[in-house]
Amino acid sequence: MIKSNTQIVMKNTLLIAMIAVLISCGKTKKESASLTQLKSQKGDLISQIDSLSQVLKSVDLEISKRDTLKRFTPVTAFEAKEQVFKHYIEVQGNVEADQSVELYPESGGTITKIHVKEGQKVAKGHVLAQIDNSIIESSIVELQTQLDLATTTFERQQRLWNQNIGSEMQFLQAKAKKEGLENSLKSLNTQAKKLKIIAPFSGIVDEVFAKVGGLAVPQMPALRLVNLDNIHVESEVTETYLKSIKKGADVELSFPSLKRTISSKVSQVGNFINPNNRSFKVRVNLNNTTNEIKANLLADVKIKDFQATGVVLPTTILQKDRLGKTFVFTLKKEGEVYTTQKTYIDVEKSYNNQSYISKGLSKNTLVVDKGSRLIKANEIVTLVD
Repeated sequence: MIKSNTQIVMKNTLLIAMIAVLISCGKTKKESASLTQLKSQKGDLISQIDSLSQVLKSVDLEISKRDTLKRFTPVTAFEAKEQVFKHYIEVQGNVEADQSVELYPESGGTITKIHVKEGQKVAKGHVLAQIDNSIIESSIVELQTQLDLATTTFERQQRLWNQNIGSEMQFLQAKAKKEGLENSLKSLNTQAKKLKIIAPFSGIVDEVFAKVGGLAVPQMPALRLVNLDNIHVESEVTETYLKSIKKGADVELSFPSLKRTISSKVSQVGNFINPNNRSFKVRVNLNNTTNEIKANLLADVKIKDFQATGVVLPTTILQKDRLGKTFVFTLKKEGEVYTTQKTYIDVEKSYNNQSYISKGLSKNTLVVDKGSRLIKANEIVTLVD
């Protein structure tokens, strides 16, 4: 009972003191005629209020020690720990094959045969389709016969010439005729080769556009050949991150359609800013020996641009004051009770609901978690599990 009366007296004394300050303030406003005097009196009043606030805090602390029936705001807290923090830039990417081409015929004509089917694996140099070459083949046979005769004649003339028999002119004419026919035959063989569509690299015939009996035109593709062993993911990144992304940076590639994630590194950073969307290209090379990843498949690309070890807090507990400064509430143990403190911090990066604190908070500090929105600075709280 004595303790209760003492508390009442202390509270009443404090209340009377604060009322006296307010009355004094009112009188001062009426009596003062100088702005300087008013500012001076205002400073004195603020000092008195601050002093009374400290007294009130001490009184509340003593009351909390003695009054077991009073309830304080319950909060939870955790110790700030240092950990590795990673920040990623997230963009969309598109898979492209390093070797993927549509094959066009070099010469026009009727397609007489297609040697492959869609989905078939072929080796480099394999003949994929044949364009009608009957006229050239006839010319080659005829020219080959003439070349055989010219070669025999030249060899005989050469033997005679070596024995100093016959004229030099006959020898030179035989040689010239032979070499001329050889060049003509070589030219015909080159033309005949242009009537074949040949695989420029090993791969899979993805699609066949041409049909037997159809007309081959140099402006129209006949087949599509794809090699998926080596692919790359290409993304367009806004120029804002130009300084953040470097060659060799860690990358996480996620393919939602395949439910697969791959770790890799940035292979190339573009040197050209697209004026239409103010972005540059980033390339990530991949090995795809299983051919599971297909060309034009969409990928979620996460490029790591920051990593550090330090105090990391959940972003949800961060608050801002009226000046835009970031703070959290921490706890200080005073005897058997905990009082709150407003601790200002610097947040360098935030990602995935986690924030890296670069300044203002040390490890092992008790940070208020649940209930942080219901309290204020210098308030006594109840710490619960």
